[in-house]
Amino acid sequence: MEKIINNVDPIKLFGSYMKITGVPSLSFEPSADLRLHGKKLGVINGSNWVSLWSTYFGRLFLPGVKLLNAGNEAVQLNFMLAHERGEKCPPQINIDLFERYAKDLYELYNVDALLISCSTMNRAFNQVKESMAPYNVPVMQIDQAMMEEAVKSGGKILVVATHGPTVLSTQELLLETATKFGKKISFAGVTVEEAFGFLGKGDIAAHNKVISMAIRSSIQKEHISSVVLAQLSMSVFSFSYPDPEKTFGVKVLNSGETGFKRAGDVLRSL
Repeated sequence: MEKIINNVDPIKLFGSYMKITGVPSLSFEPSADLRLHGKKLGVINGSNWVSLWSTYFGRLFLPGVKLLNAGNEAVQLNFMLAHERGEKCPPQINIDLFERYAKDLYELYNVDALLISCSTMNRAFNQVKESMAPYNVPVMQIDQAMMEEAVKSGGKILVVATHGPTVLSTQELLLETATKFGKKISFAGVTVEEAFGFLGKGDIAAHNKVISMAIRSSIQKEHISSVVLAQLSMSVFSFSYPDPEKTFGVKVLNSGETGFKRAGDVLRSL
């Protein structure tokens, strides 16, 4: 069998994928950071496809940590439908499922901490946190560290999203974070649905380019102090722009970096 699906070489595809994920093993990979070695992080994703992001950035910033992903496409499709219909987003059934995922990850493999990686599903955080409190398992929301950095920096924050259902949840988290730190903030938002389409086609370069165009356009119109990329999937932006402050003149924060670094801080403290 040669190139069958969208001219993708299946041998290279599966080979690269397995280099990132590996196969399940009871042993732990070595780590120079002894405070991370042997720790287990459960990651609750809003969809199965984004688990590659969780695994990639998790392994990049958490060497020696065993990553356990949970999530399925039905969660994302359900909140997409809710958003399209103008209903509560995310639906309560999604939040309840995230609570079950959290308990499953703990009961199946005794994870040390949990990370909610989906921005749209950040509304599940409080319920999941409360349900895991009896087990003394810390729960994190992947965007929290990014929001804190943006809020503490002050000025006007540009929130860039590529997926409509994410926007309200992200804005709510940003405002909650500002309230938590007693900061008054202003923010602007831009949604680049075109980028999500490019991502679905595997054109990462085009995805990153249209996001960069949206950032440049916003910066030209008004003074922006920092930029937050609203979804974990947008963290691939860093592959094209590894030094965004040099390129755009402002910080461009992504949760693949800030979220997993925060998870590392929590795991080291356990």
